[in-house]
Amino acid sequence: MTAVQVIRSEWTKIRSVASTRWTLSLAVVVTIALGMLISALSRSQYDTMPVRERLSFDPTVISFAGMTLGQLAMIVFGVLVVSNEYSTGMIRVSLAAVPRRGTFLFSKITVAGALALAVGLVTSFAAFFLGQAMLGSHRAAIGDPGVPRAVFGGGLYMALIALFSMAVAAMLRSPMLSLGILMPFFFLISSILGNVDATKRIGRFLPDQAGSRIMQVVPVVDDDTPYGPWGGLGIMVLWVIAALVGGYVLLERRDAQ
Repeated sequence: MTAVQVIRSEWTKIRSVASTRWTLSLAVVVTIALGMLISALSRSQYDTMPVRERLSFDPTVISFAGMTLGQLAMIVFGVLVVSNEYSTGMIRVSLAAVPRRGTFLFSKITVAGALALAVGLVTSFAAFFLGQAMLGSHRAAIGDPGVPRAVFGGGLYMALIALFSMAVAAMLRSPMLSLGILMPFFFLISSILGNVDATKRIGRFLPDQAGSRIMQVVPVVDDDTPYGPWGGLGIMVLWVIAALVGGYVLLERRDAQ
């Protein structure tokens, strides 16, 4: 099969599986809905906020408050795209049809990554505009300095989360094992390392902690992070590349099972 045929095949696989459609839909709905709710609450509480919080008040970031749960759905999407073939045994058929495993993995990552990026951008823009509508007079405009970068960056961040999850699933092959590692990593370990004083310097270099900086417009008071928004996204990209390389190496070396 040619590369184009493999890509078409991967597209057919993804759109024919109901679970992938549901997870992407959930990512959109949860991110937007929670972002609107937090934005509305922030508007109502703005007048009672301490001065320090007002100085760091970032309307753009607030509208992305739902991204934390939205990325959960993106993680599930990334894992299912890869590991479904292992759990169903279809991986043997797929690799028999596409013996060149690099082509197989590249095509799967390309199709799923492009889909995740498209969904991520739609979600990011919708969350921003609807969130700003909830913020009323405290809102930011899409043309404000740093805002276009943050909104586009939100879509990139969601796509990178999906790609990282795909790479981990390619290494582990099991959906339960992959989710059992990724969920605690992003929602427990990363949060602890990023918020405890003794481990902050380590936590800020984890993929989600670094990547989420791209969505920040207003600097946090006394923030000593040694990189900016694009630097943080660059760190996340390096994590994704390393995971993809690991997934490729293991796919090449192991039997299809």
